[in-house]
Amino acid sequence: MHTKRFVTIAAAAAAVVLALSGCSNDNPQGEHDMASMTTSAAVTPSPSTPAGGGTQAQAHNDADVSFAQGMIPHHQQAIEMSDMLLAKQGIDPRVVSLANQIKAAQGPEIQQLQGWLADWGVATTSPGGGMPGMPGHDMGDMSGGGGMMSEQDMAALRDAQGVEASRLFLTQMTEHHKGAITMAQTEVDSGQFAPAIEMARSIISSQQKEIDTMQQILGSL
Repeated sequence: MHTKRFVTIAAAAAAVVLALSGCSNDNPQGEHDMASMTTSAAVTPSPSTPAGGGTQAQAHNDADVSFAQGMIPHHQQAIEMSDMLLAKQGIDPRVVSLANQIKAAQGPEIQQLQGWLADWGVATTSPGGGMPGMPGHDMGDMSGGGGMMSEQDMAALRDAQGVEASRLFLTQMTEHHKGAITMAQTEVDSGQFAPAIEMARSIISSQQKEIDTMQQILGSL
């Protein structure tokens, strides 16, 4: 009797040990599987923003580049013309105000245009276009005329005084603005870069208003 009971107890104990052993073997395996799944999930790259997510915002075409390269020297010449006028004595206050207005609008636009070209990795001037800021280089060659003044035009403005200087400035700047509007309209029609198109629309609107103002002043000088 005692022997049978001992064997039964021993067998039961062995079964418990085996069961426990099986559980303990299963858990590490289960933990290992979970760990590998977690590691795998961590290593897998998440579908976040694609590489170069900002490139779409910089999408541009040849018309945008031409607009920026042509408008920089165009604006620079307008500022130089304004500086010439502002250095003179006896200029009609309305013309002085207009020259200051042109400088205030076009200076920041030059910086913006230069920034876009830098972002696009493009030179500030087109091949053979002359140096920016140097009046008299016929930048009209690359902008279909563009209303750019020649060396002779700039010399005439530099030498003019009084009412003659006011009248000459207004006459020249009217043609200059018309050229800018033509260039800006080409950008609106053909450009791709939204901020450049927006600037072009602004140039068309603001410079047409300035042309109207200049013509009114001319009629009263």
